Parts: sequence; C-alpha cells; structure tokens
Amino acid sequence: MSLEIVQTIAEEVQGNRTPENEISPLFLNRWSPRAFTNQPITDEDLNAILEAAHWAPSSYNDQPWRFIVAKTEEHLGVFQAFLGDFNKLWASSAPVLVLIASDSKRENGDPNGAHAFDAGAAWSSLALQATLKGISTHAIGGFDREVARRVLEIPEQFELHAVIAIGYRGDKSSLPEGIAEREVPNGRKPLNQVVFEGKVSKE
Repeated sequence: MSLEIVQTIAEEVQGNRTPENEISPLFLNRWSPRAFTNQPITDEDLNAILEAAHWAPSSYNDQPWRFIVAKTEEHLGVFQAFLGDFNKLWASSAPVLVLIASDSKRENGDPNGAHAFDAGAAWSSLALQATLKGISTHAIGGFDREVARRVLEIPEQFELHAVIAIGYRGDKSSLPEGIAEREVPNGRKPLNQVVFEGKVSKE
C-alpha cells in the first residue's frame, strides 16, 4: 500500500493562505470551492474517502456518524429537493453529495453528548482524504433538515449536520455571477485571536 503525501502548496493557495507556523501543505490546500466538473468519482476513490471519515476518533468508539450517499441521477435529484435555493445554483454540478448525520444516543439509550463533535471529526477526515486524491469538497449547511429527514427516512434520534458536495474542481467561469467572485481560498484569523493560554483574555 503506497502512502500519498502532499508536499507542495498549490499556486492558488500561496497568494491567499500564509500560516504563522510550519504545517503540512495538506491543510492549506484543502478549501471549499463551488465550481465542479461533471467528471465522475470512482467507487474506489469515494470508498476511500468514506473509509477515512469512518476512522475518525469518537467518544467511547461509538462511531455515531452516518453517511447518506447520493451518486446516481435519481438520488441526486432527491437531494436537490431539500437543498437551499442558493446552494442549488452550484451544488447540482457535483457528481456526489453526502449527508452527514450522527446518532444522538449511545447503544444503551443514554444521550451521547459527543456525537456532533465526533461527526465534525469525521467530516474533517473526509475532506483531507479527498484533498490527498485531488478531489474537492464543500460542506453545505443550507438545507431543509425536516424535508431531508422525511425523504431519506432518517430516524429522529439522528441529528443532520451538513451535505457534502464532492467532485473535481471546475472553472469558476461556470458559476453564476456573484458566486464566481467568491471562488478563492479564504484565510484565517490570527492565531492569537483563537488560542488562549490559561484563561480567555477579556481584551
């Protein structure tokens, strides 16, 4: 089994992302575009991406995450029924959509207070594995959760977090006006605004 290693920072990222400390280019190269081509994702690549997500850490190893995958025309059409209008403008180009949900209960019926935290870890692993394969992802929070729950027959104890668009990067010229201008890797706040030693500063 060969190891895939990202060793270089993508040219488009260099002008938009500068870390304060040395980190793997993998974390900088991962960003969330909206332009996708219609190139299919192979089952081998998709399964690897989902496999990586499934190996994320979880409290008590409960593995509360669930991935509902749409990759056929029929299933993608069902997902379009609950995406928000803005997201329909671009997400319809992605060849794969995955809804991430998590079980709010443990196997013994007790509440799982870590289920959403664990699902977030799974999403991060999914996105990074996709990046290693040269595939892009974009998490979508704008969708009708009640409609999604109904049409996908998801039990009430599962919380619906995000729909993930997965595909190969397309040209931003394919995006509607107003969206294309946003098609750039974004930066981050200074580290000292989010990291505190000992206690949170009031300044």
